[in-house]
Amino acid sequence: MKAYLKLLLLAAAQLYCTITFGQATQKQIFRNNYTWVSINSNLFLNKHWFIMADAHLRENNFFASRSFIFGRVGLGYQINNNLSAAAGYGNLLLAPSTPGWLTDADESRIFEQLQLTTSYGKLKLLQRLRIEQRWQQTIINDKKTGDNKYTNRFRYLLSATLPVFKKSTMPQFTLSDELMLQSGAAVVYNPFDQNRIFIGIKQKINNNLSFDAGYMKIFQQQNNGSSYTLSNAYRLFFYYTLHAKKKNNS
Repeated sequence: MKAYLKLLLLAAAQLYCTITFGQATQKQIFRNNYTWVSINSNLFLNKHWFIMADAHLRENNFFASRSFIFGRVGLGYQINNNLSAAAGYGNLLLAPSTPGWLTDADESRIFEQLQLTTSYGKLKLLQRLRIEQRWQQTIINDKKTGDNKYTNRFRYLLSATLPVFKKSTMPQFTLSDELMLQSGAAVVYNPFDQNRIFIGIKQKINNNLSFDAGYMKIFQQQNNGSSYTLSNAYRLFFYYTLHAKKKNNS
């Protein structure tokens, strides 16, 4: 179990250093601080089918101003105890980063994903492959142009959770890394979009509700291909799972 955790830590550290220092050499880097709150829910209609829905609010500099609002819904199928598939739609409103601008940029997404959970002793791993088709609204001089930039994005998430206390009611250690690559006619520089590394705790509240809280480092390429954003994000995500009650035919 310790070997798997060490391997994950080394892989995450290596990937972070490669992306941050390898690609960003002689590049312009901007720095941001975010606070990111979300609720992620699954409603199981029966043994296999479920509805997923999540809502996200990301704020600049500890709730000083809005970064984005995002909502996503989808339909999922639990293939077995470890593997699930889902597809759905998401919409994001991105606040302008240019000082003085007021127009939000709208983004529509369709997504498909596979998610696999495995255990090695007490260590629990989650892997998720998500593919997105994105239509990002073009804003010029604080005005909507009516045009959209279309790209595909490929996201791979690897997350590990490990108990560090004997009592199951105590928080668990969690570490994750998500790499995002993109393609399409609008991608003219390189396919790298962003990388997110998260470290924190995961806490179970009851059988239906849990949360994770911690620190996330985000390294993201900007549209011009010559500048990057290196951000500190303080994250609080809630997870809610509910099973629909079976009808009583009596």
